[in-house]
Amino acid sequence: MANNQSVRRHLDAFTRNRIIGKLEEGCRVRNCSQHRFKTLETISNYRNSYPGFSSGRPRGTTPADDRYIVLQARRNRRQTAGEIGRHTTQATGRPISRFTVARRLHGGGLFARRPVRCVPLTPAHRRRRSLWCREHRNWRDNECGRVLFTDESRFSLSSDSHRILIWRERGSRNHPSNIIERVRYGGRGVLIWGGIMFGIRTDLHIFDAGSVNGTRYCNEILFPYVRLFRGAMGRQFLFRDDNSPCHRTVAAEQLLESEDIERMDWSARSPDLNPIEHVWDFLGRRLAARTLPPVTIRELRLALQDEWAAMPQQLIDTLILSMGRCCETCLVVRGDHIPY
Repeated sequence: MANNQSVRRHLDAFTRNRIIGKLEEGCRVRNCSQHRFKTLETISNYRNSYPGFSSGRPRGTTPADDRYIVLQARRNRRQTAGEIGRHTTQATGRPISRFTVARRLHGGGLFARRPVRCVPLTPAHRRRRSLWCREHRNWRDNECGRVLFTDESRFSLSSDSHRILIWRERGSRNHPSNIIERVRYGGRGVLIWGGIMFGIRTDLHIFDAGSVNGTRYCNEILFPYVRLFRGAMGRQFLFRDDNSPCHRTVAAEQLLESEDIERMDWSARSPDLNPIEHVWDFLGRRLAARTLPPVTIRELRLALQDEWAAMPQQLIDTLILSMGRCCETCLVVRGDHIPY
């Protein structure tokens, strides 16, 4: 057996020349094997290793074309493979399909991925985030459980840009060029507000048409919701909202001071450190999974209220208790974005 394999691997010069001559004459590999040369597998392997012969279709791009394709993707990471193929076709004069473009980009280390939805961070933001996480990394469960985490979010009837893909390298998830703004605008929709605590949640408030200013925030959120939670929890109650302009008005500050409501310090551009952001993601997935998605504003309002009421409390408790791990992760990445 070993001798036969050795004979197949090593061809004498005369046999090699005869095989090459037959192939240059246009003889097929199968016909060459019938001329008492060697087996079909041996001739095929030898042909593929011989300069000037290759199996399969010839490459549709040159090495220069491959470099041009990768360069186009790096210059504009949000181009589709079809758009890059059309640009390359115009530049080279040869038709190049989007499948060829995708293979060349994979060979260059670029892969189509959904962009990260978050806000860009400057070095100053990272330092403040690290400082906040260092102060709260050792929070005990009872300390996390006394905080009311609140936030607003927009939900639209039309799909946002979830299908947008970008070309990025492995390990470059949070690079500024691969981040898009974390918003839910576009099309008709509603603005909602909610709050979560350990073992309890607020009612879901859906704003009427128009933007939220300091007066509406005080009249529709702080006075009817936050004030009552402060009265039920006592002095241990801690209120958390973000740095939105409507949250930092003089009227809002005066109301919180008059009701003796302590507000948690919060670093700017840190939605990933707020557990309620995962709740908004959960609501968005539940709406998308509905058999009959809402098509009117009224249906969207009712759907959001139903999903908010049906959300398991265990999910909320788990998110709040994970704050310590989130702080540790943020410190590991030196204040950068954490997986969300």
